[in-house]
Amino acid sequence: MGTTPSEGPAGEASWQWDGDDGDRAAGAPGDVLTGGADSDGGGPWTTRRRLLTGAGVLAAGAAVWGVSRSLGGSRPAPPKPQPLPTRVGGPEPAWVHRGSEPMTPGRLNGRLFAPVYVSRGGVRLLDPATGDVTATVEAGPPKGFPDDSPLVVGAGRLFTASPGHVDARTLVGPAAGWSLPLPAELGDLITLYGCDGRLVYGSVATRGTLRRSLFAVEATGNALVWSRPAAERGETSVTVLDTGAGRLLTVDGDPSAGVSLLDGTTGRPLWTAENSGTAWSGVDQRHVYLPAGSGGVRALRLEDGSPRWSVLPPAGEEWRALPPVSDDFRLYVLRDNGLVTAHAADGGEEVWRLRLPFRLDRRCRPLLTSTTLVVPGPADAGVHFVATESGRAFTTFTDSGPGVDVWSVASDGTRLFAGHDSTLYCLGALPVP
Repeated sequence: MGTTPSEGPAGEASWQWDGDDGDRAAGAPGDVLTGGADSDGGGPWTTRRRLLTGAGVLAAGAAVWGVSRSLGGSRPAPPKPQPLPTRVGGPEPAWVHRGSEPMTPGRLNGRLFAPVYVSRGGVRLLDPATGDVTATVEAGPPKGFPDDSPLVVGAGRLFTASPGHVDARTLVGPAAGWSLPLPAELGDLITLYGCDGRLVYGSVATRGTLRRSLFAVEATGNALVWSRPAAERGETSVTVLDTGAGRLLTVDGDPSAGVSLLDGTTGRPLWTAENSGTAWSGVDQRHVYLPAGSGGVRALRLEDGSPRWSVLPPAGEEWRALPPVSDDFRLYVLRDNGLVTAHAADGGEEVWRLRLPFRLDRRCRPLLTSTTLVVPGPADAGVHFVATESGRAFTTFTDSGPGVDVWSVASDGTRLFAGHDSTLYCLGALPVP
């Protein structure tokens, strides 16, 4: 959280355009298309699946995107050429990047300071200034895992698991790849949860048993830092909180056992709170945010887990809050009915409210900048820009589609990236009120 949105799953629908690409293939190389609505430049036109905003957590200053792509094996028949959207509305794109298969939002858990496409086969890093592919790392899902199985990034590396090992591949900078074996007595079935830049967190189990342990290893691969048995019923959910201090939020398999905050450097529990729903979690410098009741939000003190305040549906209303975002001054709560409210972080008082002209779901991951709340809507609704001070919607970015996915948004701190279905736009400078 802080200034970041978190990440979530998306549906599996895909779509295809009909049309002729004409002579566009003579334009920009690869999958990169230059120009805006009426550009004549371009590259190959294909179909794809989904755009990622970081599964995990995308910060202002981080751009993480996903696209499903088949690597290896026999070469498939070339896909039918597909046209681009014919027009855009709002800020003029600096470049447009197209993938060849549907993108997979929510697969990448972590932060990178460059736009990235994640696929079934791995990840592709893009140059934020041009959209050119600068690096490709193969990392397909483990055997028996779904195509959108999570990947973890941090410290310039992509982290995956193989039997008994935590593995790392270099993505950016001088970092080296490695493969670290865990002690055999812990087991060989590893699940990774996230990286805070210094440590990588996960759990490990022995095949055919219910015994499971949580662990942390150094992001450099030098050592196992700690491990401890999971709760008796097993922590069924572990979230790496973006506080800069190394914190893990764990949810016990027994709902009566509650939600616990762990010290990421030692694995030691700091506090335990009541478990009243664990569909998502968030954090800023003072609070942990969790679901409340049948659809609201509750704020707990970060230091001790004590209740602070909550936002609940009033009598006669039915809505569900989506994962909120915070700038440490206000909390911005988006609901599935399209209502957005801002609340004072100290006491939860409502500051403003805005009704968007579309409904939202868990795939709609907002981006928070110093002045603007960027809200992605369905493919035909576009991306809406809301002033954080007043709650006024001041501009919208749209394209002619078509599409079935929601928009996704991210930023590298200078540029805004927005896309849906097979198309990713770089919108240049961040719009301001």
